[in-house]
Amino acid sequence: EALAMHKKRVEEIEVKAVKLEKEEREKIAEKAAEKQRKEWYEKFRWFISSEGFLIIGGRDATTNDIIVKKHVEPNDIVFHAEIAGSPFCIIKSEGRQAGEQTLKETAQFCAVNSRAWKLGLSNLEVYYVKPEQVTKEAPSGEYLGKGAFMIYGKKNKMFADVKISIGVTKQSKVMAASEDACKKNCVYFITIRP
Repeated sequence: EALAMHKKRVEEIEVKAVKLEKEEREKIAEKAAEKQRKEWYEKFRWFISSEGFLIIGGRDATTNDIIVKKHVEPNDIVFHAEIAGSPFCIIKSEGRQAGEQTLKETAQFCAVNSRAWKLGLSNLEVYYVKPEQVTKEAPSGEYLGKGAFMIYGKKNKMFADVKISIGVTKQSKVMAASEDACKKNCVYFITIRP
């Protein structure tokens, strides 16, 4: 009788062990899935500035359209360059005022992701404007293709170095940005030039 009770107890413990093991595997799988979940902005080029601002940039004409039409808000800042293949880049202000450092980092990001890199340029003139200066309305008799916009009013111009740092954030995401942004947000990084 004692042996039967002992066997029953062993079986109960084995069932509990299997159940706990299964629960542990599920927790690990859930954590892995959570780690791999993408944020909304990860379908674009993106980085977090050294001042903590999210910056997004288009990958192509389609994503330029999406960024400008759907993701630009009134207090954001829009960057572009007068070179073919330049992305539109947006500083997501979220009610805060972007500092000079974030403006420089975004200008560099815009320059690097334009054709300036392929052309081997060391710097590029980039400009930024308010969202209300950007429109899809072309002058009479003209047509604006996908990813193209008209800019009206004063452009705030600045020169940006064509170099980029690539690093891994604390959340294990790969981020390409200025050296200062990578120093602030990445565990480790490298800097490269064309």
